[in-house]
Amino acid sequence: MKHTCKRIFTLSTLALAVCAAPSLSAATWSDTYIGYRYGTQFTEPGNKKDVEKHILQLTHASGYSYGQNFFNLDILQSDENDPAKGDAPGEGDGATEAYLSYRHQLHLGKVFDTNLSFGPVKEVALTAGFDLNTKNTDFGPRKQMLVVGPTLKFDVPKGFLDFSVLYTHERNRNGFKPAGEKDITFNDYTIYNLAWGLPFQAGPVPMKFQGFINYNTPKGLGTDYEILARPSLMFDVGQLAFNKSNTLWAGVGYEYWRNKFGNQGMDGIDTDAPTFQLEWHF
Repeated sequence: MKHTCKRIFTLSTLALAVCAAPSLSAATWSDTYIGYRYGTQFTEPGNKKDVEKHILQLTHASGYSYGQNFFNLDILQSDENDPAKGDAPGEGDGATEAYLSYRHQLHLGKVFDTNLSFGPVKEVALTAGFDLNTKNTDFGPRKQMLVVGPTLKFDVPKGFLDFSVLYTHERNRNGFKPAGEKDITFNDYTIYNLAWGLPFQAGPVPMKFQGFINYNTPKGLGTDYEILARPSLMFDVGQLAFNKSNTLWAGVGYEYWRNKFGNQGMDGIDTDAPTFQLEWHF
């Protein structure tokens, strides 16, 4: 647990450093929030039981003259059905995981001072970034993933709608393997990503529909395709209750996951988990 906490602290420090970066690159807009998600029907590969999770989230997005930054840090606390290393199933406090994602978009039309719009697409970008994770289970994953590829940015009345095709290189760790074989490098694969944030008004209620969906191609070593979607519908309760827009949001979401981590033929690889969600923007 000590080593896990140290790695979580390192990831948190990196996340805060990324948060500060836009101020050094003349950010033209930014949005930062602390979020909370809760659900009782999460799953883990090889585990027949549903897992309750509390998820604390730090998210930042910002734009500058030639592009934009995005990062998200999730700290996930499972219940005893997803045991920490050394605990028997149904015992202990459950496993703790940290998952960090960072993406940078370089808007090519702005870089080359030319109009790259066509049809419903208003801009073409080059996206690059990474994912890192750590979790204190017997499996002990330590994901290291790099992505790069083109993004089409669609022209929507408000918010954003982006479609990316990302070339992906991933390494991870399998604690069940013998010494010297724990670190695994997968075959490079492709992630097809659709991400959106669409605000709208329902009568007097400000709302937004947001989320993403990933389709990952197989990455070798016996893996299958993988689908992960996390849509959510949020209500601007801060505007309704305190007349402060984009401050406090509440709503519901859903995690849809098939062949989790590319696994196949085992329990716990398909997730259908409704979630309750909060966001405090500052």
